[in-house]
Amino acid sequence: MRKYIFILLVINYCTSCTSPNGEQLSRTEKRDHILKNIVPPTISQNAMLLTDFGAIGDSLTDCKPAFDEAIKICKEQKGGKIMVPEGIYLINGPIHLASNVCIELQKGSKLVFGSAPSDYLPVVLTSWEGTFLYNYSPFVYGYQLENIAIIGEGTIDGNARDSFSKWAEHQKESQLLSRQMNHEDIPLPERIFGSGHFLRPHLIQFFECKNILIEGITIKNSPFWCVHLLKSENITARKVKFDAFNRNNDGFDPEYSKNILIEDIDFNNADDNVAIKAGRDHEGRKTGVSSENIIIRNCRFKGLHGVVIGSEMSAGVQNVFVENCTYSGYCKRGIYLKSNPDRGGFIRDIYVNNVEFGEVEDFFYITAYYHGEGKGFETDIRNIFVDNVKCRKATNAGLVIQGYPSKKVSDVYFSNVHIDSCATALSFTNTENIVFDDIVIGQEVKIPSHAK
Repeated sequence: MRKYIFILLVINYCTSCTSPNGEQLSRTEKRDHILKNIVPPTISQNAMLLTDFGAIGDSLTDCKPAFDEAIKICKEQKGGKIMVPEGIYLINGPIHLASNVCIELQKGSKLVFGSAPSDYLPVVLTSWEGTFLYNYSPFVYGYQLENIAIIGEGTIDGNARDSFSKWAEHQKESQLLSRQMNHEDIPLPERIFGSGHFLRPHLIQFFECKNILIEGITIKNSPFWCVHLLKSENITARKVKFDAFNRNNDGFDPEYSKNILIEDIDFNNADDNVAIKAGRDHEGRKTGVSSENIIIRNCRFKGLHGVVIGSEMSAGVQNVFVENCTYSGYCKRGIYLKSNPDRGGFIRDIYVNNVEFGEVEDFFYITAYYHGEGKGFETDIRNIFVDNVKCRKATNAGLVIQGYPSKKVSDVYFSNVHIDSCATALSFTNTENIVFDDIVIGQEVKIPSHAK
């Protein structure tokens, strides 16, 4: 295996930004300014037991009516905390949340969702792979709500391995129809899916919500994406554990959303751990709401990819901080930024600091030509700052940047990067102003040998 060493000293590149009053903010100042705007909701002290509404944790009794009644009472009383004691609770249909409601899954409790598709009808307004449409309800759904929380030491189990997950084999026709509706700007009321279609519902979705807390719970066996944060803001997710191995079981998918803190998470997903999105193609550009101000820290990655931006990101992604994270198992790619010339939009002001991976296929990968397709709407990718990152082994490539001929990836700054071994150290095409400072790929070369 070839070994490479790159030690290029570059002085005075700037990782700061400008505040509205013209002052320069450092990376940490910018991050801390964002953190001030992320405040978890206050949890209601109006506590009630789900079992008082007829729920039985015997894995057989349908407890959806109990949830519906408890949430109704919470709405009437302007808020409440629904406590779910130890037991296995079958839920045949979706839980539709209300503002000022907290669900506390106590230790030993598990919500197991039923697998009959008809239980998740009528259709609700949602989004699927970056296109707004009406589809089966997400299993836990919040629409235009405030001050909502799901906390505790219990589990939400989508129970989808042998049911909804298998729909992926039959989804192509409906998937292509949704994209056609997107590109042709078909009116939203005409985008009706649900029965007769095979677009899998999300496990948890917050849509146009604000002030959200997800803490402590375990999430497993999702039908599709696990937690979809759609057009929402002020979100805290911490100490969540994932055990999700079905197809497209992303962990967190922020989309058109902002002011998000994802911290101290144990990922174990069959797909992306965090995938930041902002709409697909025409509709994303038309919506024009960027995903921004997202902090991912102190997490342990395991799954397909650690942190991904794209590929549905047509409204743009900016101000993302990935810091103080490590790995608990294999990831195909560590950090992955992807778009193509169908998307447009931008990816900018991305900060990766103090991050470590073990064995991966590719360590750090940027592509503006994802799947080698698209035309007419190139993505502007710039201002990427990577500092103090490590990887033990990259079986394919260490650092990859693939720009587009008419829109090069620019202004990417690597410092303190150490990769112990990899097949290909660097692969940069259609790039400009890529800056290195203290890069070691392979075994570090020290004092030069001399003639004897």
